[in-house]
Amino acid sequence: MEGDGFRREMLDPAVISLPLQGRLRDGTDLHDVLIDLHFAYRGGPDAAQARVRELIETAIRDVGSDAPQGVDDAKTLPGGQYVVARLESRVIRAIIRLDREAGQGRAGEQAIHRIWPDFQVRPLLHSSAATIKATAAHAAFAALGDGIVWAVLDSGIAGDHPHFAKHRNLELPPPLEHQDLTGGGSPLTDEYGHGTHVAGIIAGALTGTPDRPIRAARRSRDEHGEIRYDPVNVETLTGVAPKCKLVSYKVLDENGSGLSSTIIAALQEIHRINDFGRDLKIHGVNLSVGYPFDPEWFACGQSPLCLEVNRLVKSGVMVVAAAGNTGYVWNQDHRGGAVAAGADLTINDPGNAEAAITVGSTHRDMPHTYGVSYFSSKGPTGDGRLKPDLVAPGERILSCAAGKLRAGDGAGAWEYLEDSGTSMAAPHVSGAIAAFLSIKREFIGQPEKVKEIFLSAAVDLGRVKEFQGHGLLDLMKAIQSC
Repeated sequence: MEGDGFRREMLDPAVISLPLQGRLRDGTDLHDVLIDLHFAYRGGPDAAQARVRELIETAIRDVGSDAPQGVDDAKTLPGGQYVVARLESRVIRAIIRLDREAGQGRAGEQAIHRIWPDFQVRPLLHSSAATIKATAAHAAFAALGDGIVWAVLDSGIAGDHPHFAKHRNLELPPPLEHQDLTGGGSPLTDEYGHGTHVAGIIAGALTGTPDRPIRAARRSRDEHGEIRYDPVNVETLTGVAPKCKLVSYKVLDENGSGLSSTIIAALQEIHRINDFGRDLKIHGVNLSVGYPFDPEWFACGQSPLCLEVNRLVKSGVMVVAAAGNTGYVWNQDHRGGAVAAGADLTINDPGNAEAAITVGSTHRDMPHTYGVSYFSSKGPTGDGRLKPDLVAPGERILSCAAGKLRAGDGAGAWEYLEDSGTSMAAPHVSGAIAAFLSIKREFIGQPEKVKEIFLSAAVDLGRVKEFQGHGLLDLMKAIQSC
C-alpha cells in the first residue's frame, strides 16, 4: 500500500510539477530540483526551510544512500521561497511521504508546496524572452508550444535556416501546407528576410557546439558611420514557443511590398482550412505587416482587412498584429522649425481591428527604465478605442537572418542578426500565446478569453495607456492566473 501511495503522490501535480513527473524513477538517479516552500507553514518561511532540510536528511538516512546529494547552500537563501537541492528519485519520494505523514492534511503542517525540476536554462532570443518571462515558463511549466500551429503572414520563411531543423517547425501535417500568395510559388524562401526573423522569434531553436558555434552578431556604426558586426557569444538561441509549428503564408515580395487584398486572401484561406471554425488546424496568426491608417478611407477599425481579422477571431483563431512604427514624427512649431515628437492616433491597420491583440514595442531587457520605443505607434485609435493592447520587446532583437537582412557587406557570415520594430514585438506575443495554449489547451478556440487573460496579466510600466496599453507581456502571470 505504501508503494501505491508513492505512485498517487507522483501523479499529483499539486506536489510534483508535471515536467519532473516524466523524469522521476524509482531508484538512485539524481535530479536537480527546486523545492517550493509552503509560506503558510507554521513559523514562516525560515521554519519551512529548516523543516525541508530536516526531511532531506531523514530521507537520505532512511533509504541508506551514500550518494553525493543534499541542499545547495549557496543557492538556498534565508527566507527565500525555494530550497535548491540535488536528490535521488527515492529520496524525493521519501521526503514527500514524510512531509505528508507529518502534516496529515492540516493547514500549516506541511512544509513542501511543490517540487520543480531545476532546468538548465540557456539564452532565449538572447535577452528579450526573459523580459516577458518565457524563460521561466519553459522551466516551470514546460510551455514549449507543442501541438500548436501558428501562421506567419509575411515575406516567407527561409526553410533552410538551421533554426527550424531541431523541432521540425516547418514540417506540417496534412492538409496544412505553406503557400506563396505573391505568385512566386516559393513560401519557404525569403528574399526580403523579414518573415524569417519574425518566425524565429515565435518558434525554433539552435544549439551551438565547439565544432559548429552559432554565428550571431550585433550591427552597429563606428565613428565614421560604417556598419560593423560585433559577434554575440551565445550557446543556444530559442524561440518563445520553440516546438510550435509554423505555416508560412508569403504575402510580401522580395522588396517587402504587398497588398492588403493578399493578406485578406491568406486570412480567408486559414478560415477555410479551419472549416470556418469547426475544426481548428491553425490556432493563431502573426501579422507583422500593415499600413498607416488614413481616416478618409474607412471608419477606424472598419477597413476590409480589419473586418476580416475580426471574423477570423470570431471563428476561434488568435490574431496578433503589430501596432506599427509610425509613432515618431516631425512637427512644425510656431516659428516654422521642425520638432521631433511622439505622435498619438498612429496605430496602423490591421492593428486597429478590435479583436486583434495589437502590440507596441519596448526595450528588450530594461522596459521599466526606457518605457515604450520612440518609433512604436501610439493610441488611441481614430475612434477613441484603447490601442495598443500590450507592449513587448521590439528593440534590437536577435533572431534568424535571411535574404536582404544578410545582404550588407559582411552580413552574409551571420545566421542571426538584430532588427527592430513592432514587427519584432508582435511575434513575442504570438509565441507566448502559443506556449500558453500548449499547456492550457482548454482555451484553444477561445481567443477573446485568451486576450482577456493576457491583458489582465500585463505588467504596468508606469506609462500612459495610449503608449503602453495594458502594459508589458508576462507569460508566467498569464499561465498562473487561470
